[in-house]
Amino acid sequence: MREEGQGFDKLSPNGLKNIPKGVDDMRLVSIFLASAALLAAAPVHAKPADTDTAKKILKDSIAIPTVAGRGKVPELAAYYASVLKAAGYADSDIVITPIGETATFAATLAGTGKGKPIVLLGHMDVVEADPKDWTRDPFVPVEEDGYIFGRGSEDNKFDVSMMVATMAQLKKDGFKPKRSIILLLSGDEETSMMTTRALAAKYKGAEFALNGDGGGGLIGEDGKPKYYGLQASEKSYADFTLEVTNPGGHSSRPSDTNAIVQLSTALAKVGAYRFTPQQNELTKIGMPIVADQVGGDIGAALKAFAANPADAKAIAAIRADPEYVGQIGTTCVPTLVKGGHAENALPQRATANINCRIFPGVPVETVRAELEKIIADPAVVVKTDPDASASDASPLRPDVMAAVTKAVHARAPGLPIIPSMSAGATDSYHFRIAGVPSYGVAGLFSKASDSFAHGLNERAPVDAIAPALAHWDSLLRDLSK
Repeated sequence: MREEGQGFDKLSPNGLKNIPKGVDDMRLVSIFLASAALLAAAPVHAKPADTDTAKKILKDSIAIPTVAGRGKVPELAAYYASVLKAAGYADSDIVITPIGETATFAATLAGTGKGKPIVLLGHMDVVEADPKDWTRDPFVPVEEDGYIFGRGSEDNKFDVSMMVATMAQLKKDGFKPKRSIILLLSGDEETSMMTTRALAAKYKGAEFALNGDGGGGLIGEDGKPKYYGLQASEKSYADFTLEVTNPGGHSSRPSDTNAIVQLSTALAKVGAYRFTPQQNELTKIGMPIVADQVGGDIGAALKAFAANPADAKAIAAIRADPEYVGQIGTTCVPTLVKGGHAENALPQRATANINCRIFPGVPVETVRAELEKIIADPAVVVKTDPDASASDASPLRPDVMAAVTKAVHARAPGLPIIPSMSAGATDSYHFRIAGVPSYGVAGLFSKASDSFAHGLNERAPVDAIAPALAHWDSLLRDLSK
């Protein structure tokens, strides 16, 4: 899932002058000053990977339908292994681990030093696509009108292909990083994330992670870059089950307790409830800057909230806008309901799923307890999905900020860079839980009108390939020193 999210969080590319009042503490100042110093000292790099080679990798990747249930992920992993081995990687540098019908992939460019490795993240699987609904077969890559069409062309095979091509080119160049660089690809990010959890557990000792499935550049409809989003945080995903059980009975003999009615009352309370608004470093820095770009009533509300997160008028305006509501706190919504067992019987059981996107740093149990308090009915049991875990934001490391700034500004000088919080989840979520700071730093720049991830006729612009390769080459050379 390419998570650009509802990002308002911009860092000024021109130093400290655009940081809003109230957040110019010494820690943030040190981040910017250190980033600027590192950027100024960064060397010029060698030529990145060949565009035609990367395009072939992307097309070959699309042609392998890595949808859940088809068992094709190991085939794609083997293909990536063949690309890297042709570039000079040894068999021992590459590990493919089957997990059920899918697999994980790991390829290591060994470092010369003893520091912790850097890991690159991406996923090989894609969501399903019905050829009957598409203009072209979703699993036959087609280059047409300046685009490459096919399922996964954006999410996430574009940046995965760029990372594979870059890793291959670095090996061909004889590049010797000080830190080892390990490319890690999951095989079920779009579904259960079982492979993601396995990778996070195995590589939890990494220094940090760079994720090609988060962040990226936005190009306006006029063709000019507008900003670059650096994903440094994701809201925690958690499902809760509400359950009511009754003895039941014949529908001709109704009683005062009815599982469906009790559940409906509980759902109405949850639906009407609003969690306390919150801020973190990312939203505090970026919201006022994005507010200036958005303008209008919502821009005024964003700026007011940044100054005072208790501003009732600003909160109401932001909550009314689906684009921004997820940025100011935890949200919980009912998504599934089941109840009863026969048309002529009193329901013995009724359940509902509550899907929550929890603000970074808030424990899952805290949200469960709050739901229980909201419902205030002991007959309604609130159960937590056992897979739910909380994730906190990653710190804005000066070295990462410097490297991203350099890579982005090589393509678009002075472009605003936004450290953002995503309302959804990527592989970074589980790496953050494991204690690995993770950053979405995709190389893809695209227009909003070109983004069809998970949708019909998904596509990626051909002219995005060359700058994306330069982007990854720059990041890896700078950050592995």
